[in-house]
Order: sequence, then C-alpha cells, then structure tokens
Amino acid sequence: MAANNFEMEMKHSLGQNIVKSPTTKDFNFMFQWLYHRIDPSYRFQKSIDQEVPPILIQLRYPYHKLITKSSLSAVGSANSWHLFLGLLHWMMQLAQMLEGYAANQYDDACAESGVDVSGDRIIFHFLSSAYRDWLSMDEDAGDDDQDRVLAPHVEAMAREFDTSNSKYLDDMQMLEAEHKRLQKEIETLEKSGSDVATLDRNFKIMEEDKVKFEEFDNRMNQKSEKYESRIQFLQDELDKVLLELKEADEERSNLQKSVDDQGISMADIDRMNSERERLQKGIEATSQRLEDVKKKVAEKEVEASRKLDELERMVDKYNSLGYQIGLIPSTATNAKGKNYELQVVVNEGPNFSSSQMGASAGGNADSDRLLADPGTGYQPAHILNLDLRGQVKASFTGLRKEIYERRTVAMDEMMKHHELLDGIKEAIEDKRGEVEALEHRVRAAEEEYEKTKEVSQHTVL
Repeated sequence: MAANNFEMEMKHSLGQNIVKSPTTKDFNFMFQWLYHRIDPSYRFQKSIDQEVPPILIQLRYPYHKLITKSSLSAVGSANSWHLFLGLLHWMMQLAQMLEGYAANQYDDACAESGVDVSGDRIIFHFLSSAYRDWLSMDEDAGDDDQDRVLAPHVEAMAREFDTSNSKYLDDMQMLEAEHKRLQKEIETLEKSGSDVATLDRNFKIMEEDKVKFEEFDNRMNQKSEKYESRIQFLQDELDKVLLELKEADEERSNLQKSVDDQGISMADIDRMNSERERLQKGIEATSQRLEDVKKKVAEKEVEASRKLDELERMVDKYNSLGYQIGLIPSTATNAKGKNYELQVVVNEGPNFSSSQMGASAGGNADSDRLLADPGTGYQPAHILNLDLRGQVKASFTGLRKEIYERRTVAMDEMMKHHELLDGIKEAIEDKRGEVEALEHRVRAAEEEYEKTKEVSQHTVL
C-alpha cells in the first residue's frame, strides 16, 4: 500500500498500529483499495458487512465462511483480526498476480512448457476492456447502445486474431510447398531405382536364408553328436545287463543243485513261498491297523489337551471376574464367607508326555495330566472343586437379585441427579444469554466510543 499511493487514492492515512489493531474504518479502506486493484470498475454502494461476503464468494476465497457479518463489526479484536489479515494478504497476492499477467510476466514460462497464450491474452484484453466500457454505460441503455459500444472491441479483437494467425499461415504455406517438393523427389527416385531396390531386397532375403541354414546345420550336428554318445552309453548298459544275466543263470543252477541235494521238491518250495507271502500280508495289515489306532489315539489326546486348556482359561476368566465383582476370596464383600474360587484338580506334569499305549511300553503314565491313574482318566465331576450347577448357581441367582435391587435404587438416585443437572444447565444457558447480550452492548459502546473519538479529533484539528 505504501508503494502504490494508498493514502493519496483513498485519502486516508496509515497509522503505526494499522497492522496490529486496525479500526473498522481502516479495514474498510484497505479492502476497497485492494478490491479496486482486482476489479477497478466495481462501485461500493452498501455497508461493508453487506458488500464483503458476496465479493468473497465471487472471488472463491477458500475461507469465506469464516468471514461473517457479526465478525465484520469487530475487525480489530484479538479473536478475529488474524482472519481479516489473512484475507487482505490473499487479496494482495491475487492483485499482484493479475498485474503480472497484464505485464506478460508469465508468457516465457508458458512458452517453455509449449503452451501458446496469445489467443487467451487477446480474449482477456477484449473482455476486460469491453466489460469496463459496459459498466460505464447508463443503466437505461438499450441493446443498440450496447452493441454500438461493444462493436469497436469486437473489431479490435478480430484484427488482433488476424495479425496473430498471419505468421502461422505463412509457415503453413512454406511447409506445404516443401511437402510438394519432397513428394516429387520421392516419385522420381521410385521410378529410376525400381530394379536396384528389387535386387537389394532379394539379396537381403538370401542373406537371411543363409544365416538360417547355417543355424539349422549347427543344430543337426549337435543332435548327431548327442545321439552317438547316447548309443555308446546304451551299448555299455546292455553289456552290463548281459553279464548280470549270465551270473544270475549260474546262481540259479547252483541253487537248483543245492535244493536237489536236500531232497525238497518244487511243490514244497511253492508252498513255503505261499505261506511266507500270507504271513507277510498279515503282518502288513496288522501294522496298518496299529498305525490307524495310534493316529486316532493321538488325535484324541490332542483334543483332550485342547479341551483342558480351554477349561483352564475359562476357570481363570471366572476367577478374574469373581475378583472384580467381589466374590473371591471368601473374605470378599459379596462372598459372605463362602469360597467361590474354582480350581482344576488334575495331576501336575507334561500334557500327555506319553499315551496309555506308550506307558505300557515303558513310559511314565503317572505324570500325564489327564490321567487320574495309569489306566483311567478323570470323571467330569471330579475335575472342578465346586458344584457349579447346584450350590454355586443358587448363590449367584440370589446375588443377582440383590444386585438388581441395589441397581434399581441407584437408578432412582441417578434420575434425581439428572433432573437437578438439567435445572442447572437451564440456569447456565439463561446466564449465558445475558452475558451475550452484555457483550453486544459492550461492542456497540466501543463503536460509539470510536466514532465519538474520531469526531473529537476532527473538531480539535
């Protein structure tokens, strides 16, 4: 503002505290001066609280919702001045950008990025000048008067477009002439060099065929060498098989001679072989059944171990909740001298270190957690130390009834407290309304004080 003759244009001096705590009048002059830098033809006719919001919406100010009519009445207050200072700074940057655009400061950057802005500049110049003349017309002017005022601007825009397009037309004519010349040269070369092109094409095809035949010959030679080495390897293997066959025939003859010397007939040998095969199949079937049984036992052991772990987690959760609601230990508030703590009564030790079958093979079954003795497991009623369905459930039912009665009494008390709290809130809201009314009166008094102060200063001067 100091660099652009603000004081002379607005006939208003800039004080030392204008940036820290300005008055409403200071803000009005600063806003009008900045907006005239953006739209010089705009006329301020209403009060500032009615002019500013529509202008900010038209400018698409991102924080226009924060600038309200009530805040415009106390611009210099500590709670709202930062909003208006940011608004003035944003308008200053917008005005500087428009001045830079008018001074062609961005044309070089557009040219570097390959964007032609000459047409946009012609249209912008037409719109700005035509809009300025249109605003200066009387409100009662008819369509003929408007056409008469805008006609020179339309003609000037047409001349500028013709001037701008003339250089492109010259370039296009030169390029068309160059294209025709090159097209004629291509036709001449095609007519004179058709035989040479055909020979070159055929020679290139033959060169490519020669390379392909050489590659095919190399592949065939590699395959031939590979098959010769494979034939030699198979011949060696055949010789080994023939030698093994000869040795097997000799061994068979020796075994036949030994059998004949022992007096065993071929029928006895066949019978012995059949019996051995039958026994071997029986052993295999028994082994398979044994493996199936072991697998099922292992699955049952894993399932039982998982169930025991779940039971222990449920017991821990039950005991934790019992501690929270005052049932555990027996000296707790809601226990009334009874012991409600659950315990899992099982042997200490690894979780199925060996199955029952493994124990019979030499394992220590007494250390298995899920076995009450080496041969049997626990009954369901013997795992927990309390009768949950009988004694514990009846006690919990009585405790639930007692807690429900206490909860009903507490809810009645809470409703009374809520009613009291609602009455207090209504009283606070009434007081808050009175405080807002007093604040409004204080702001009105401050404005009256500022006006009186300005009048007194002008009177003294």
